[in-house]
This record gives sequence, C-alpha cells and structure tokens, in this order.
Amino acid sequence: MQKRIGIVLGIIITYRFLAHVPVPLAQPTQLKEVINSVVNSTDFGGFLNLLSGGALASFSIVLVGMSPFITASIISQLLTKAIPKLEELHKDGESGRRKINQWTRVIAVPLAVVQSIAFIYILRQTVLAGNTTVLASSTPIDWIVAVTAMAAGSIFLMWLGELMTEQGIGNGISLIIFAGIISQLPSTLATLGTSLFDTSNGSLSVFGWFNLPVNPLSFWVSLGLALVSLLVLYILVKVNEAQRVITINYAKRVQGNSSYGGVKSILPVKLIAAGVIPVIFAVAFLSLPAFLGQVLKATGNASYLDLANNLILWFQAPSPGAFTGSTLEAFIYPTAYFALVIVFTYFYTGIVFNSNEIAENLQKQGGFIEGVRPGLQTEKYLNQTVNRLILFGSIVLGLIAIMPFAGEYILYNVAGVSNTNLSIGGTGLLIVVSVGLESLRQINSRALMVTYDDYK
Repeated sequence: MQKRIGIVLGIIITYRFLAHVPVPLAQPTQLKEVINSVVNSTDFGGFLNLLSGGALASFSIVLVGMSPFITASIISQLLTKAIPKLEELHKDGESGRRKINQWTRVIAVPLAVVQSIAFIYILRQTVLAGNTTVLASSTPIDWIVAVTAMAAGSIFLMWLGELMTEQGIGNGISLIIFAGIISQLPSTLATLGTSLFDTSNGSLSVFGWFNLPVNPLSFWVSLGLALVSLLVLYILVKVNEAQRVITINYAKRVQGNSSYGGVKSILPVKLIAAGVIPVIFAVAFLSLPAFLGQVLKATGNASYLDLANNLILWFQAPSPGAFTGSTLEAFIYPTAYFALVIVFTYFYTGIVFNSNEIAENLQKQGGFIEGVRPGLQTEKYLNQTVNRLILFGSIVLGLIAIMPFAGEYILYNVAGVSNTNLSIGGTGLLIVVSVGLESLRQINSRALMVTYDDYK
C-alpha cells in the first residue's frame, strides 16, 4: 500500500513539475505575461486553465492535457457499442479490452497533434499577433518544435495516467484532473483573502461595539458561499455513497458428504455507478465548440466570424451579467451541461455495469434473486433497477453541476457581486469530491484485502 501510494504521489509531483515547463517558444517570462493577460480576460480561458492545473497560463508542454485521450475514449466506447465485432471483442475479457485500449491510445495521438496545432494557431493569430517583441525571432521550425513538444506532453501525460490507474487506488485521468484543480486552490484562497481584508470601502461593525478589519460585503458573501459549499459537499457525499443493495440467494447443493451453497450474499448497485466520469466527459465535450470557435475566429476570415462568435458565446460558461435581459444565449451552456451529464451517466453506466454478464455469472454460480428467475428475467430486473437509479442519480448530478450558475445569477442580481466564477469552482468541487471519495473507497478496499487475515 505504501509503495502504491508513493508511486501515485510521485507521478502527481512529476505532473505538477511538467505543468511549469514552458513550451520552447520565445522568451518564457514575456510569453507567460502576455498569455496570463489573455487567459484572465475570459471565463473560457479561466475554465481551461483550471482543468489544466495552470498549464494554460504557463503555456506548459502539458497544456493540451488529457483532452485527446478523453475524446479518444468517448470515440472508442461509441464505436464499441455501434460495431458488433468490437462489442464481441470487448466481451472476450481482458485481452479484448487491452486491444481496444491500445486502439484508444493510437486515436489519441493524432487528436493530440491536431489540438496542439490549434492551440499554437490561436496563439499566433490572436494572442500574440501584434506582439513583435515576444515572437520577433520565431521561425516555422520553432512552431513545429512547439507543436511536437505539446503533443508529446499530452501523450506522456496519458501514460502517467495509465501508470496511476495500474496502482489500483483510483482512475488515473480523474486523479490528474483532481491534482490540477487542487493546485489552483492556494491562489484562489489568496484572491479571496485579498478581497476579504480589503477595508478601503469600510470595515465590518459587530453590534456597534467594535469593527473587524474585513470588507463587509466580501465577509457575508464568503460566509454564504462557505455554508452553501458545505451543504453541496454533504449532498455530493450522500449521492456518491448511496447504493441499492440486492440480496442474492445461492441454492444448496450436496456433493457426497458435503453441502455447498444455501447462503445469502449482496449485490450493491451504486446510485451513480459512473462516478465523476460523466462530468469530465460533459466538460470536455462542451469545451470543443468554444475551442472550434476560437480557431475559426483566429483565421480572420469574415465569412466565419459570425459562426465563431456564436460558438464562443453559446458554449462558454456565461458570466453572471449574461443572465439579465431577454437574451437566451446564456442558458444554452447550463442546459447543454445538464443534458450531457445525464446522457454520459447513462452511457458510461452501460459500460461499467453489464447486466447480461452479471446475470450469466449468477446463473453459473447457482445464485438467484428472490422472486426472479435466473437468466433473462434476472437481466431484465437488473436493467430496470439500474435505469431507475440512473434516472434519479443523473438528474441530481446534473442539478448539482448547474447549481453554481444559479448562485452566480442570485449573487449578481441580489447582492450585486460579479466575477465570482462559481461555475468554475462548482465544477471543480464536483470533480474533487467525486474523485476523492472514489480513491478513498479503492484504498479502503485494498487495505481490507491486505489485512484480511486479521478478520478471520
């Protein structure tokens, strides 16, 4: 256990080190200053910077991150469901799944190259087009080296994620995203502390007896956010830990002078069996249209300008002020986010929970659910149970995902507070809590296996 946890921590440290290694292009300090000004000017830039663990602001070699591998995973899983031969290969067991995983890695390589070129193209055309001092000496070879470094960084990160998954204490992709979000926590707390202790507009009076050296508005907003965060945290933990327990009976068999079976067992079915993966998939999927809009806008072609602006407007996290007025564009992103969380919850649960395989294994082992016939009837019963759980669980997960948008709207229209970036923080909290609980659960399972002899 110590060795496994040590390896995972070592890989996370390696990832955080890579997040500060700049792409070999121009002077790193000047480049970082220019990119920082652009990233902080838009919600979309801040959102990508959060998920990349600050790699976007540093213009790091791991800037592309796990996005190509996540996209490749979605593509391969869709193809597995759509192509019967791939579905048969998936059912073949570990060897078949290894082949599909290998094809997923192969698909991720060209996607990493394409996304790296897109990032470099946007940088060249829009971010630094007029900054001759930073890119004055850059040549086509420099741009090629930069693209190669970014693509290699993404593939290397994919490999690190798989190494973490092999340790058996959490999903590697989720843990890398988890580490990236956690790494932004100190700067977020520093920003919050700066606004809280800014007393230029007055201090907080406590019953008229004395004044606290804090900003009154920031204090009450911070207190409200803390209470709501604790409530959301409690709901998240309850939703992640909730499960339906199905009792399995095993028929009694007599062989010679010995009898086997005749015992009861349980089959726990989680409310959200897919964990945090639907949220990560939904965020990655939603970032693609806005990213495409940035690429089209960078081309400078007037015929694509309207389409590019609409994609950026529709598919980026709306600012609090965007909810005012009669426009409906601001509601496109939260609605699509909610719908995609539900869709990917159904989609991924269908992959991780195979009712047909479970029913077959129960029948072979002489197990059955009371009142349900083995075989096809058991499979139908499991499908009905799981679908009901997913319906409720996915709606709750979707509501929690879009709750920060409602919080931004209330803060902007009631308290007049803007630039809270709750949508970014809400998504981060959702991912952090889900990944933390899943990793803790797997660590406890492995610890129980190691100390199993003590319980005999």
